[in-house]
Amino acid sequence: MTNLKDALHIPDTQSARDERHLAIQRVGVKSVRYPLQLRIGNTVSPTVAVWSLDVALPAEQKGTHMSRFVAWLDGLDKPLDAPALRAEMALMLDKLHATEGVIDAQFPFFLRKRAPVTGVQSLLEYQGRWIAEARAGKGSPAGAVAPVTIWAEVVVPVKSLCPCSKEISDYGAHNQRSHVTIRVELLGDIGWQELVRFAEDSASSEIWPMLKRADEKWVTERAYENPKFVEDLVRDVALRLNTDARIGRYSVDVENFESIHNHSAFARIER
Repeated sequence: MTNLKDALHIPDTQSARDERHLAIQRVGVKSVRYPLQLRIGNTVSPTVAVWSLDVALPAEQKGTHMSRFVAWLDGLDKPLDAPALRAEMALMLDKLHATEGVIDAQFPFFLRKRAPVTGVQSLLEYQGRWIAEARAGKGSPAGAVAPVTIWAEVVVPVKSLCPCSKEISDYGAHNQRSHVTIRVELLGDIGWQELVRFAEDSASSEIWPMLKRADEKWVTERAYENPKFVEDLVRDVALRLNTDARIGRYSVDVENFESIHNHSAFARIER
């Protein structure tokens, strides 16, 4: 019968030495569904994220401690924003005895919107994503914790109307729902509402979950007066991002779910 002393001395195989002399850049867990408290402005919104967590493994170490990733997740007891994510990255690396790693969390969140004419309120769903990367650059001292880069990504549904269709048609113009995906490197504090507005302010029209007839008329006419090709939409979003000093590198993807084709049109701009 195993006594308590023997049970507390289980071999730690992951910490054993490996003689193949191959470092692993990324090893960890992915597709872990776990709760997240998301800070949106002055409020905290509970949601559920799909997490991918990994660290770099030195050539001499056999394996990482997978359970510690979940232990780190379970210890998240504060609302998450960019500064909090930066601090949590340091805690994860310390727990895994690593100097490089990635935190990737994808989640839905909701913003309350007022319809443009009647003002009726409803919640619109957006898809958000946090990415924190600790990566050592060339010339970084060995063993030093890598600097952390924080990315925020949002997928915003909007409405677009085709300028060509409007120009050549005697009446009407084809229009469709579009998804604008914005990923930005954060150099300063930017709220989720601000990221959403970069897309909504650039579209033929933003959309709402609940509209009365007066609102529907406004949206239809607003889009008709503001036609955008997919190329127009991606460029207009990029122009707005270019003027914001809080944003470093970025990518903007626009996908139009075409109403007169059985395929999508898309465009991308990167900086």
